[in-house]
Amino acid sequence: MKPHENLDPLVIAGKSYGSRLLLGTGKYKDFAETKAAVEASGAEIVTVAIRRTNIGQNAGEPSLLEYLSPSKYTILPNTAGCYSAQDAVRTLRLARELLDGHDLVKLEVLGDPKTLYPNVVETLAAAATLVKENFKVMVYTSDDSIVAKQLEETGCVAVMPLASLIGSGMGILNPWNLQIIIESAKVPVLVDAGVGTASDAAIAMELGCDGVLMNTAVAAANNPVLMASAMRKAVEAGRAAFLAGRMPKKLYTASPSSPAAGLVAPPSKT
Repeated sequence: MKPHENLDPLVIAGKSYGSRLLLGTGKYKDFAETKAAVEASGAEIVTVAIRRTNIGQNAGEPSLLEYLSPSKYTILPNTAGCYSAQDAVRTLRLARELLDGHDLVKLEVLGDPKTLYPNVVETLAAAATLVKENFKVMVYTSDDSIVAKQLEETGCVAVMPLASLIGSGMGILNPWNLQIIIESAKVPVLVDAGVGTASDAAIAMELGCDGVLMNTAVAAANNPVLMASAMRKAVEAGRAAFLAGRMPKKLYTASPSSPAAGLVAPPSKT
């Protein structure tokens, strides 16, 4: 084994990544804090909201790419703020131009500005168009296993069901739905949205998710850089626990960890 060789990589669209934590770049106080949080998280894929973050489309303004180089990180442009398939497709076409033909993208089409719940009808339509245009689509969706399978069959390279609503920090509200998606999927499944703290990320990984994508949980923490470090450890620990296989849950056990068999009996009273 070579030094630092990763024997358990996350593979998306044929490319291997050492980290299973993907980090968003919005909501930080400035690009310097964004960079510090990303470095602390160990993330190799960073997602960028094309409609909200400058990566070159606004000439004369600071660009995120001055802080997070595409030579070091995989930039994952996303369609945050899009409410129709048409807007989402147009946004990712722009991203491909700005990133010199980059084709790995995150698709999200929202249903309403209050809950930011995904509009799965528009998402399916956008995914079909993007796949035909040779984009490699990682797709944000509901925790509906039927929709997740449809998106996979459309050609998406990863499905990313929500744990709970975007920015809510409510954690995983329906682990059973996630498990159904994980069991049936032949592409990576990553929890996207709703993670609030490190234990949420660990639980997602313990369920068998291939990774976790988050933004607000880190950016809105009192100390984003420290939270990013905590999330890194949580994802790593959760993955290790999943691979190790937890013991079955029992109300009680009749088999003590220190067996009673073979113990020397106490002397009898005479």
